[in-house]
Amino acid sequence: MSQETMRKRTIQNKSRKGMSVTDILLVGVLLAAGAVLKFFVGAFFTAGMKPNFIIAMYCLAILLIRPRLYEALIIGILAGVISQFFPGTPYLNLISEPVGAVVMYFLMQVPIRMEIGKITFKPVFATFIATLCSGFSFLGTLYLLFYAGANVSAMPVAVFLGIILGTATINSVIVEVLYVPVKLALGRKVTNDPVQ
Repeated sequence: MSQETMRKRTIQNKSRKGMSVTDILLVGVLLAAGAVLKFFVGAFFTAGMKPNFIIAMYCLAILLIRPRLYEALIIGILAGVISQFFPGTPYLNLISEPVGAVVMYFLMQVPIRMEIGKITFKPVFATFIATLCSGFSFLGTLYLLFYAGANVSAMPVAVFLGIILGTATINSVIVEVLYVPVKLALGRKVTNDPVQ
């Protein structure tokens, strides 16, 4: 093994010891942006479950910073905590958002390329699936509590499914549109993007 190869491996090992201060600030800014979107857009929905754009922002954060599994889980927990400040069924987001974040993490590990020309569509796919997993875990937990006799209200499943699918679609578009501009703004390489 050449000295150059050893040096590259040492640099790579040093660079992944945890999230940098910039990464932490980015997560905070994106989650705050998701909260603002949730507040203003969510005001137009009167159903018990509202679109959660915080999901789009933590998906974008995971896509950009490529955290470790436990870091992705922490990001999901933070997103769940932020969601508690909005009207809705309390505490369920503490389950659904970590689920969504972990799913997003694992989707980023799958070595498949989804691109047309120079445009990658993996952000769309991964965000859509992660949002669905978050939404369905929220819905499943809600109905589990409802049938267990807890004091929670449940709307018809069709209403929830419409909101989950609509949110997943909007979130995936948001992440796809923001991915490259935010990456460029952070000064990170876009050519030969590692998103596979």
